[in-house]
Amino acid sequence: MSVVEQYARAHIVTDEDLVEEERAAVPVVLRYDPEDDPRSVMVGLPGRHEWTFDRTLLEQGLRAPTGTGEVRVWPCGRVQAVVEFHSTHGVSVVQFESKTLLRFLRRTYTATGQPVGR
Repeated sequence: MSVVEQYARAHIVTDEDLVEEERAAVPVVLRYDPEDDPRSVMVGLPGRHEWTFDRTLLEQGLRAPTGTGEVRVWPCGRVQAVVEFHSTHGVSVVQFESKTLLRFLRRTYTATGQPVGR
């Protein structure tokens, strides 16, 4: 089994009044290491912020709102998904293209020889 690492672009959602340059997509790393924890995925945001959570949470959140506690995921329209991270430092809301997350999930299942969507 091999590590899956996918680099993506996402938008940090904020209620601050930002200029156009600050609304640009930011680099994000999506990582899955089946030998470390076959049930978890990691999302790394700029500034060394990383969250590890259950892979099924990400999968289910692409279809319907799910999650409690530190990580919540929900579809946002037809082509986007939102992942909300809660920590002692506050809340980070990150908007992804759904196809990016689906591609990543497919790669994680391929890496373990599991059918997509179990």
